[in-house]
Amino acid sequence: MTKPPQTDDSLGPLVDRRPHGGAAVRIIILAFVLLAAAAALVVFKNALDNQIVLGVLGILAIVGIFFLVSAVIGFIEVMPQTPSDGLGRAFLDSQSEGTVITDSRGRIIYANAAYGRMTGARRATDVQTLETLLSRHREAGEALYRLINGLREGQEGYEEFRLLKPLGPYSDNGSGAHWYRLRARRLVGQGDGLQIWQIADITSERDDQERFFKELQNAIDYLDHAPAGFFSAGRKGEIFYLNATLAEWLGVDLTQFSPGSVYLADLVAGEGMALIQSVQAQPGLTRTATLDLDLRRADGRSFPARLVHRVRSALDGAPGESRTIVLARQEASNGDRSDTVASMRFTRFFNNTPMAIASVDGAGRILRTNAPFLKFFADVVSRDEIDRKAKLEVVLHANERERFEEALSAARDRQVDIAPIDSRHPNDDSRHFRFYVNAVIDQSDEAPEEAAIVYAVDVTDQKALETQMAQTQKMNAVGTLAGGIAHDFNNVLTAILLSSDHLLLQARPSDSSFADLMEIKRNANRAAVLVRQLLAFSRKQTMRPSVLNLTDVIGDLRMLVDRLISGTNVKLHVDYGRDLWPVKADLSQFEQVLINLCVNARDAMPEGGRITISTRNIASVEAAAFNYRGLPAEEFVLVEVSDNGTGIAPEIMDKIFEPFFTTKEVGKGTGLGLAMVYGIIKQSGGYIYLESEVGEGTSFRIFLPRFIPETAAVAAAIAAPQEGKEAVVPAASVPVSQTSGSENEPADLTGKSAVVLLVEDEDAVRRGGKRMLETRGYTVHEAGSGVEALDIMEELDGKVDIVVSDVVMPEMDGPTLLRELRKKYPDLKFIFVSGYAEDAFARNLPADAKFGFLPKPFSLKQLAVAVREMLDA
Repeated sequence: MTKPPQTDDSLGPLVDRRPHGGAAVRIIILAFVLLAAAAALVVFKNALDNQIVLGVLGILAIVGIFFLVSAVIGFIEVMPQTPSDGLGRAFLDSQSEGTVITDSRGRIIYANAAYGRMTGARRATDVQTLETLLSRHREAGEALYRLINGLREGQEGYEEFRLLKPLGPYSDNGSGAHWYRLRARRLVGQGDGLQIWQIADITSERDDQERFFKELQNAIDYLDHAPAGFFSAGRKGEIFYLNATLAEWLGVDLTQFSPGSVYLADLVAGEGMALIQSVQAQPGLTRTATLDLDLRRADGRSFPARLVHRVRSALDGAPGESRTIVLARQEASNGDRSDTVASMRFTRFFNNTPMAIASVDGAGRILRTNAPFLKFFADVVSRDEIDRKAKLEVVLHANERERFEEALSAARDRQVDIAPIDSRHPNDDSRHFRFYVNAVIDQSDEAPEEAAIVYAVDVTDQKALETQMAQTQKMNAVGTLAGGIAHDFNNVLTAILLSSDHLLLQARPSDSSFADLMEIKRNANRAAVLVRQLLAFSRKQTMRPSVLNLTDVIGDLRMLVDRLISGTNVKLHVDYGRDLWPVKADLSQFEQVLINLCVNARDAMPEGGRITISTRNIASVEAAAFNYRGLPAEEFVLVEVSDNGTGIAPEIMDKIFEPFFTTKEVGKGTGLGLAMVYGIIKQSGGYIYLESEVGEGTSFRIFLPRFIPETAAVAAAIAAPQEGKEAVVPAASVPVSQTSGSENEPADLTGKSAVVLLVEDEDAVRRGGKRMLETRGYTVHEAGSGVEALDIMEELDGKVDIVVSDVVMPEMDGPTLLRELRKKYPDLKFIFVSGYAEDAFARNLPADAKFGFLPKPFSLKQLAVAVREMLDA
């Protein structure tokens, strides 16, 4: 394209309607003319009639008027041009951008030569305003409109727009589409209405940008389809970019991929992350390492790969961004047994074993490790320390390092059968490892200094199971011991209570021994309470389970708990779950559990606080999510009792359910409350767990199995009333009164010549019971065993109204005696008496058998009430 011909003022302004500096000369001439006219007037004042003089004076007057008018309209300036004005004009005239200065109405005051060349104007009369030039193009007109509005609001700015053809007929960038940048701002110091506009042809700049983007796109395309994979990760391991090759290898759909949605841990299989995390650079530096590991495909399959991993560390030493090249490790072809393939396969197996492996030299310095080793002991020894030959003993607890030195010495002597070493993690006592030290018999050429291979297996779960098993065995042993003691102790207490009742019947309140007898009975009753708590812990107390709605149970119990915590700053809050499933438990025993937990929570908040009882249903999936040991994935009803008290120290958590263990002061507690809670929940088929933090509070979580009635039982329960039949009374469903003063207590407790067969292997209990019943008018026959009771029944020809029998006896126990007697006497009434009833109702007793149960120890009145109620039933 040929350039336009140059005009004379091509280096100067094309339009300049400002005052010019040459007007100063005209001012001087004007002054000279005026002075000459004045002088002539003085000299020739007497010759005014001369026509020549008048003519000269007229010409001078016309010239003066012309200059005065020119000065007024701004055609000439009164003051001469300053040097700065000349520099400003020179600067604007030298600009390659077209520059236009306009007034508030858009009229051009100044336009430089570049503006003329860009718009094709050769003379001042050819210059057009920007509005005239750009209004015919929609995109350009909109840009101009936005800039004008911005100037009105006092905002400067610029716009870029594209025109299909250049503004003028001549252009250095061809005659095709052109890009322009238009800037607008106010001209400071020249009045409020002046605006300066600059327009530049940026077509070449845009061409350079498009060329750069095309090159960048080509580079990305080359990277995407390179024969190697590539990904970029952030500080937290979030993947910001992965190329198409790696996406294809991993089965990742790039159309669904968004930066940061996938993490490096999602792509690495096995323990490979331990290898990647071990690559750490010094603060502000980078580090590159080659890693052989397995990646995880989208379908879950593994993909063997070699990573050239480069990571940059932040200035504070924190992990920074990483760039990684991924090379596919091709599977060996048939018959290919090259060293490279074998080495890669070994590395893959070495890093994916479930145990930590390290080779050491004779001094115990680490020569090589696998990924699990770096994972298990990352907080003890770093990759850099391993490279500097750190000693392996640092990963063992200080107490076991001497044993490791002995094992290493045996390995140096190439001994076999070196005993394993159990050690805690040096920084975490809750983690346990078992170390196996194997001697290296034949050193390889690659590592001639290698003396032993050390294997470390994480046995934390195994140790936890062993601890749990030991705790369970200890609790069971203590429970068995407590149950046995309670059984024998109940017999002693029963004899004491019956004897004290017999003496109290004969004594008067005024007697000196009456107070002592009452003290004996009171302390015997206190001992009986302790025995019942021991039985609850040993899970050998008598249970009368029934289907319960825990919402109703807790609602009825709330008033009692409020009374227990009254007078303190402790508040009770109950959160009832919706539509709770039914459970099957002993009502009185479960109430005792809640009372004990609430009382303990109250005592743990001496300064006041809040007790929260909450209930809800737990599905099997949620039960598994709790991750409690021993809790099966079944449906439960959860009862949680929480407080914000002092909490429980970690060192006594394992002892909290043991009998006679208490943190209270002497005389403030027996230590049997939580032991009883534990036994009741376990005997009910439930589970109890606690979580506590010192200073934050404690939460007891009780999981009771959801009760689902069997179809046959439900059908029988529905059909029985419809057929008008009397419902069958199941075993142990006839309770007897155990407290004096019961509203259901018979008014007449006399025997009325009823015959009682008392079967008891303890002589003191049998004699006391016989004597007490005889005082009530009963005819009592006694037997020391079940076999003896059968003989007596034969002698009496079955003329016995009721049998009162112990449960556990030598030769023949109580349930067996009941089955034998019912063969000949099916309507015979029966009462079981026992310190615990572990086997009382577990046998196959007749479904229609009616019997009662009286737990030991019992008083004279309780025995009389039990016999009377059973006879009247």
